[in-house]
Amino acid sequence: MIPTATRVGGLVQRCVPLMGLFSRSSVMQPSAWKPAGQLAGSRNMATLGLLSRQKLAPTKAIISATASTQIPASRTYATLNQAIRGARIPRKKKPATPALNSCPQRRAVCLKVFTVKPKKPNSAQRKVARVRMTTGKVVLAYIPGEGHNLQEHSVVLVRGGRVADCPGVRYKIIRGALDCQGVLNRTKGRSKYGTKRVKADPAAGKKK
Repeated sequence: MIPTATRVGGLVQRCVPLMGLFSRSSVMQPSAWKPAGQLAGSRNMATLGLLSRQKLAPTKAIISATASTQIPASRTYATLNQAIRGARIPRKKKPATPALNSCPQRRAVCLKVFTVKPKKPNSAQRKVARVRMTTGKVVLAYIPGEGHNLQEHSVVLVRGGRVADCPGVRYKIIRGALDCQGVLNRTKGRSKYGTKRVKADPAAGKKK
């Protein structure tokens, strides 16, 4: 396809479908442009090769497209001297439990105790509580284990830990601490649920 040439302000301006016809040096130097009088008969040129040899006045689109492709490397990467001076700043890892303020646990007060539905494909009633930390932040905390005695104004101890199927729940209440009782009738994993060890009856161990 041969580009069409039009006369604009004594210079020839044309739409070029292929950007390869212009090099950056010939496009960006106005001194290389030729008046329209020197290009008489350019419409009668038969081949694209002869037409591409003429250096014409570029359009704004050609200039902007050519300039946008040249991205300085300093914008993306640090040079060797900059890296030696310590220009590279490591990205800070986003904390998973910002409400704890880098503490292992925090005391909190229950504002509301309710249940939520988990994500698909799970189906259940997860027990959660909206609590206010000592830092003043209000978050959702999960109540692990079967059964609980929490209600409004209960004082609990909160630790970090997300629930996989409950979006927005990134904290857990520690069972067996403060007002939260441990899980009853649990024999395995008692330390995770605050269950005390049941002492055996000494009379039952005696042989008759």
